[in-house]
Amino acid sequence: MKPAPNAMMSKAQPIHDDPLWYKDAVIYQLHVKSFFDSNGDGVGDLPGLISKLDYIASLGVNTIWLLPFYPSPRRDDGYDIADYRGVHADYGTIADVRKLIRAAHARGLRIITELVVNHTSDQHPWFQRAR
Repeated sequence: MKPAPNAMMSKAQPIHDDPLWYKDAVIYQLHVKSFFDSNGDGVGDLPGLISKLDYIASLGVNTIWLLPFYPSPRRDDGYDIADYRGVHADYGTIADVRKLIRAAHARGLRIITELVVNHTSDQHPWFQRAR
């Protein structure tokens, strides 16, 4: 029998400002595009991830590590980031990211993301200005 969502949320540990939190972190890594598709277009998205946060929390993890979800031409599976401050349209919006973070924190989950600056896309403004 699946526990009621409120039962899972009541077990959430508050997030504290501990600079060494990562030493005891239990991390669940996922790629938004392949995790859960909420709108039936065949691509996972942030609303789909948000809908599964209770499930992720029930696994006993306290941190979700997201692979790149930024705008990208996807020549390198999304690691070729064209805008570090945006969200790829297939995955959702900045508002969805904010909602994800609030919903994750309500469950005691931290969100971390991959940031691989040496994979920056040639479509990023840094490269465009250099030309």
